[in-house]
Amino acid sequence: MTFSGETALITGASRGIGRAIAVEFAKNGADVAIVGRDRGALDETAGYCAAARTGASAHPIVADVTDRAAVETAVDETIQRFGRIDAAVANAGQSEDALLLRLKEDMLDRLVAVNLKSAFALVASVAKPMIRQRSGAIVLVSSIVGLSGNAGQAAYAATKAGLIGLCKSAAKELGSRNIRVNAVAPGLIETAMTEKMPDAARELLLKQAALGRPGTPEDVSGVVAFLCSHAASYITGQTIVVDGGVVI
Repeated sequence: MTFSGETALITGASRGIGRAIAVEFAKNGADVAIVGRDRGALDETAGYCAAARTGASAHPIVADVTDRAAVETAVDETIQRFGRIDAAVANAGQSEDALLLRLKEDMLDRLVAVNLKSAFALVASVAKPMIRQRSGAIVLVSSIVGLSGNAGQAAYAATKAGLIGLCKSAAKELGSRNIRVNAVAPGLIETAMTEKMPDAARELLLKQAALGRPGTPEDVSGVVAFLCSHAASYITGQTIVVDGGVVI
């Protein structure tokens, strides 16, 4: 895979999977625009990108992706800095658990805004320059709970399932302009988010995994980069499960 001369924009790039995705693109030749709310963490991500490849350019953009205007501004800033956007990854996400009967409306609203509406905003914003280019690749980071559901995670699962529906619909709308849209559905990945999981839930997932281990952010980032590469030029509207064999 090579992204020489190309630009990738990644939301939720401050840490975890988003950081690994940014580093993967930078390592393989892309300039990267990294979007998040924490400038210090974004600067750390930029440092990792620079260490991955001499001459790699990583441009931090502080933005709240729940604000559609802020997402549009981030896209415009990326175009101004690099001239184009070849790949966009909607990775920003948040997880909160609550039984359905105890789910508070403010929690539901927050998860919908962070996990789902932010992806709508990114797809709509990057589609415009990609249509002008008549090329582009978009990846939405979903979750295996968006496929299988999970007790205590109705709101989270619903938002992640929504991303899969968005992926399929956007792929059909944008395919005629040579823009591909795919999703990845990670399982138990070692990140700050999954560190908060109850031990019992964690052990259950590990027992279900055919590979018998949790994944790493790099297990996901390579799949995302592949889906944005020319090697995947005939793949669109698909959801690739990256879970070590939990959902089989």
